[in-house]
Amino acid sequence: MKETVLHIKRSAAPLCDQRWIGWAPLVVLTTVAVYVRRYFLPWEQMWILSIVVFVGFKWWTWWRVSDGVNTTYSRSIAYLFLWPGMDSRRFFSLKERVEWPRFVSWFWAFTKTAFGALLIWGVARWAGNGLLAAWIGMVGFIFLLHFGLFDLLSLFWRRNGVCAPPLMNCPIAAVSMSDFWGRRWNSGFRDIVFGLMFLRLAKRVGTTAATIATFVISGLIHELVITIPAGAGYGLPTFYFTIQGVGMLLEHSPIGAKFGLAGGLRGHLFTLCVVTLPIFALFPPVFVLRVMLPFFQVIQALP
Repeated sequence: MKETVLHIKRSAAPLCDQRWIGWAPLVVLTTVAVYVRRYFLPWEQMWILSIVVFVGFKWWTWWRVSDGVNTTYSRSIAYLFLWPGMDSRRFFSLKERVEWPRFVSWFWAFTKTAFGALLIWGVARWAGNGLLAAWIGMVGFIFLLHFGLFDLLSLFWRRNGVCAPPLMNCPIAAVSMSDFWGRRWNSGFRDIVFGLMFLRLAKRVGTTAATIATFVISGLIHELVITIPAGAGYGLPTFYFTIQGVGMLLEHSPIGAKFGLAGGLRGHLFTLCVVTLPIFALFPPVFVLRVMLPFFQVIQALP
């Protein structure tokens, strides 16, 4: 039986009047989560805030396709609940050609998932029960979730003809800051901050100010799930993302052009340094010890 097609379309005038519906879940849920967080443990606060921010942005990306998209009810449900990406237009597209995943892609996705699990429930234990162990667990969690399970979801949807590119695209191979943040690292978050914020800001204040503003806003979003649950380290994630914005501007400046920071080996090394050296500002020790360490103890990764 052919599934009913859901035609999401609203007239221009009602859309302006109803625009608040797209933002309401993000604003309301985040406000409530921040208010009730005192009743939860720090690691619980982190997950609650992460989930409500994700749900809020997810709803907004679904709502914004209301200028006219043909899709099915099941695909809308799949996008909202079974796919972490934020590119609703491509996910709903019934015409975009989707390449059939190769066996090697499945193999590497399962390998990254297993490697992440090994770091969390194996290697981390050998590092004791302190800062180093928690950091190993955090790296493992990124491999397990972002590089592993999310990649498997991407393969599953692409195998079924849905345009759902992997969120991670070999970040270690980035040859520039623009390449890393614009094409290789967590495309779901990129679609939100650049698609939602940068493009709009650039039209009003120019690309330079929009670049810094976008990264500062990214830092503030991370403050919600890092320093607020930790109850300390405020401003450090924002400082980290500000450095990323400055690095991207430097890359495109005359100095960056002179030293070849926009590509090649120099660009790769420059990107690697800017992204990794200030990483302790993004995840300050107080967050790792107060939030992540207890979380790994709860899931039996650490004693």
